[in-house]
Amino acid sequence: MKKFSIVSIFVFVIVLSCKEGGKQDYLPESLGAINSLTVVIDNELWKGAVGDKIRENFAAPVLGLSWGQEAKFSITQIPPQIFSGAVRNTRSILYVMEDSLDIAHMKSNMYAKPQKVGVIKGRNKAELIENISEKAPEFITTFKKNELAQAQKRFLKSLSKEKALQNRLGINLNVPSVYKVGREDDNFVWVDRQIQKGNMNIIAYSVPWDTFSSDSTFVQDIVKMRDSIGKLYIPGEDVPGKENYMITEKAFSPYVFPAEVAGRKAAEVRGVWEMSGYPMAGPFLTYIINDKPNNRKVVLEGFTFAPATEKRDYMFELEAILKTVKFNDVSK
Repeated sequence: MKKFSIVSIFVFVIVLSCKEGGKQDYLPESLGAINSLTVVIDNELWKGAVGDKIRENFAAPVLGLSWGQEAKFSITQIPPQIFSGAVRNTRSILYVMEDSLDIAHMKSNMYAKPQKVGVIKGRNKAELIENISEKAPEFITTFKKNELAQAQKRFLKSLSKEKALQNRLGINLNVPSVYKVGREDDNFVWVDRQIQKGNMNIIAYSVPWDTFSSDSTFVQDIVKMRDSIGKLYIPGEDVPGKENYMITEKAFSPYVFPAEVAGRKAAEVRGVWEMSGYPMAGPFLTYIINDKPNNRKVVLEGFTFAPATEKRDYMFELEAILKTVKFNDVSK
């Protein structure tokens, strides 16, 4: 009798655990293109000041792109009455509504996985606008982190087996197999892929630990570094009587932000490249990462050439690749 009771309790615990975890276990896969956002909001709110505040934040232009005004997210607005079925499985959702509560928070995997649902409620339009303004930076960071993870998951389906980055620089990146090594030297690797109207590129190299000696000249020193690497390794079309190679666009200084990559302090640089002697240009994203174990800084850069084409998602893919970097921590 005692044996039967122990078995019964064991089975009961397993069944209870399955019920508690069942919702998560059987959620469908989330849907949606990269950088898409479903905004669930009443039509009248969307047309007015509340909608304007949402667009101001979530459809703000991406920094450092060279062509047009490309929004952070491609937004689809849906009224609550028709928010049902497959549309609930969208990966990124922002739910905004007037309510008896004044709250704003983020939920995970409500209808699908992986999924992030930002909920903003207010007792009137003024409270909604205040909550949107306060929570937008946090929500954008959360949505973007989820999108990056989804992009990186897709890379795993077919990774490049080339070892140039590991052999030359002692680092590893999850680079999709569609990218090919175009050039490698002792301290420089260039991989690229062809796209419909151009190409997407990743370059990697290292500089001495003490390369940037002064905060006051940090931006100028970054430009000098990029331009010198362009002159050495990234030539353009032959132009009679001119040196033609990649430089940082002269008209505007790049944007520089503190960052963390692979758990290490880094600088994130966004701007526009151009050719010194020929009318070509495009966006770039650079990470300058502290690699103290090897007494150096590792520079990873992604840049795109795609004339008259939107480049947001191309640059997002490059960012997702660069953020997969792992260090071997073996002095070279």
